[in-house]
Amino acid sequence: MTTTAIEVRGLQKRFGAQTVIDHLDLSVARGEVFALLGPNGAGKTTTINILTTLTQADAGAVSVSGFDVRTDPVAVQQRISLTGQSAAVDDALSASENVVMFARLSGLSRSAARRRSAELLDRFGLTDAAARRVRTYSGGMRRRLDLALSFVVSPEVLFLDEPTTGLDTRSRRDLWELIRSLADAGTTVFLTTQYLEEADQLADRIAVLHDGRIAALGTAAELKARVGGDTIELHDENGELLRHVPTDGTVPGLRRALALLDEQGADGVVSLRRPSLDDVFLALTSTDRASEATPLKEKA
Repeated sequence: MTTTAIEVRGLQKRFGAQTVIDHLDLSVARGEVFALLGPNGAGKTTTINILTTLTQADAGAVSVSGFDVRTDPVAVQQRISLTGQSAAVDDALSASENVVMFARLSGLSRSAARRRSAELLDRFGLTDAAARRVRTYSGGMRRRLDLALSFVVSPEVLFLDEPTTGLDTRSRRDLWELIRSLADAGTTVFLTTQYLEEADQLADRIAVLHDGRIAALGTAAELKARVGGDTIELHDENGELLRHVPTDGTVPGLRRALALLDEQGADGVVSLRRPSLDDVFLALTSTDRASEATPLKEKA
């Protein structure tokens, strides 16, 4: 069995005169959490739609779980699940009825569907609300139910298109824990998101998509290192930045930076600032700088 879950080479997609995906290359390992990050209109959803056989590419080669999405879409569909930006559940049914219905549509017998429903609702923390109509659910509960439906038949690859959109902070963090547990159990997770903290917390690797191309690819730490190291910042009482001194983040390095400020007679409030994915995102997706970006090479 191949160790690669997703392989994309030279992917292109146009809608009319607009090029949405422009010679996209990427590879995702089995069991990896891979995040595709980018602003609105960057091509994230189009990429997921192509990988899940919903949209056909204009050019390029794409394989998922070893099967070509163009020539063998049924084999791909049998091995994946997709959770989109809105929950694909029936509000008029209970959680249990939703899962049983999906299980029956997937070919399970009535008794097997009921057993699978009980298993999944327990796994996703919805047993106590199994008999409630979904219209009474909170946003976080609906997203957990949507994920449960994705596992009626356990997928090899789970695609999540902005899975926590519209959720409050607590629900978002609960869902992060759930997604990580799925990956720890061996499921490959490919997610798109606009939440930089989400990618930072969840992803083993992150690709920043800009104008249909990969502007950078690597771990969160590698991407942050691209935009500089730690700095000691000095602010006045109103929070205005007065000075900043680069440092390597070590104790001796911090001492040297503070000594330099002291020698200069600096006065104010000192803080340590580390690069964030926000810095990476802004650096790579701004119009004047993205063209200068050189993608990080994948490790062998």
